Amino acid sequence: MLDLNDFFYFVQIVDRGGFTAAGQTLRVPKSTLSHRIQQLENELGVRLLNRTSRRFGMTDSGEDFYRHAVAMLREAELAETTIRGRLTEPRGTVRCTAGTATMQFALADIIADFLVQHPKVNVVAHAADRTVDIVGENYDLAVRAHSDPLPDSNLVQRTLAPAPWFLFAGSDYVKRHGAPKTPQDLQEHPSLFMMRTGVEPVWRLRHARQKRDEIVVPLTPRLLGDDMVGLKQAAIKGLGVVALPGYICRAEVHSGAIERILPDWLAGDSTLTALIPYRQGLLPSVRAFLDHLSAEFPKRVLM
Repeated sequence: MLDLNDFFYFVQIVDRGGFTAAGQTLRVPKSTLSHRIQQLENELGVRLLNRTSRRFGMTDSGEDFYRHAVAMLREAELAETTIRGRLTEPRGTVRCTAGTATMQFALADIIADFLVQHPKVNVVAHAADRTVDIVGENYDLAVRAHSDPLPDSNLVQRTLAPAPWFLFAGSDYVKRHGAPKTPQDLQEHPSLFMMRTGVEPVWRLRHARQKRDEIVVPLTPRLLGDDMVGLKQAAIKGLGVVALPGYICRAEVHSGAIERILPDWLAGDSTLTALIPYRQGLLPSVRAFLDHLSAEFPKRVLM
């Protein structure tokens, strides 16, 4: 394959009218340039330049080669400019993935605001209730909601926000049946329980401000499910008390459809964490997106 540096040398020699002027500009010995062009001609099997003591010029083949070499160098310069532009101004496509509930109740609005602020960036937002292989499936970033520490991996972790779980009940339910005053009172109310592998149907409550022993409330759930939206809707319809991450019920609390009960108690802890596959060299678009998530998640998640 031809040495592409020779294309550059050839164009410089032609533009400057000879080897001597080109050598002075490039700070390359005239003999080196002459040798490189001779090698290029040998590789191509044609003479590109007419070189005599009185005259310097291109052959017909040289003119054709010059035209294409100039076009190639312009494309190379454009490629460099494009990449350097990516490293300074956010642009391009960011691919992110998150759990369905996280995407629906927190991330979707955050992404929309980000796109307004960065008109040259596009986002692919994938919602999936499975552990997505972000490297194998070519994602720039994943947002994971988790109660236990994430397993060690080569992925870089960045904590976005705590996402505590609270107890909720539909406002109509509270009007009809009253709100429990103590954790022990919960056993007198029907429960709606978020089903998770290896987790028995109990609520483990701790006081939000005081250091007290954890209170375990055994449950016989009226509804046992793994869909947070379905459990929330059941609570709104007055079927019982549910424990969910606060951000899942945030809009309904503000609208008055649902309300927190036992507000001094937490029903669990979880964290929202961003995972990225690179330790350095993030494109500006990905870095800007990650910074935006870090700034906005606490506002959208905490009640």
